[in-house]
Amino acid sequence: MNEKIDKKIFELQADVCKTLTNPKRLEIIHALKNGEKSVTELVNILGIPKANVSQHLGVLRNKGILKARREGVNIYYRISNPKVIDACTLMREVLLEQIRERNAILTNSD
Repeated sequence: MNEKIDKKIFELQADVCKTLTNPKRLEIIHALKNGEKSVTELVNILGIPKANVSQHLGVLRNKGILKARREGVNIYYRISNPKVIDACTLMREVLLEQIRERNAILTNSD
């Protein structure tokens, strides 16, 4: 790839990463990893008001992370690309390994 395209990709990547800086949005992605859910289901899982859930869903949908479909009065959301789940899972694994390493250091220093 040429340098101009690389720069644009880095900008887009940073924009998506900014979208994922909110813990509730990461919870939404985690909740959707096994398949689509309705807004009501996500409200129950997250334990926050429907207006807040809808706002987060809108941001994730606008960034292309989620897709939505309407069925009657319900709207269902799903991950647009399974690689999003892979990326979030990988980052979570890295963080868990770091926590384990820190705990091992603390345990061994006693």
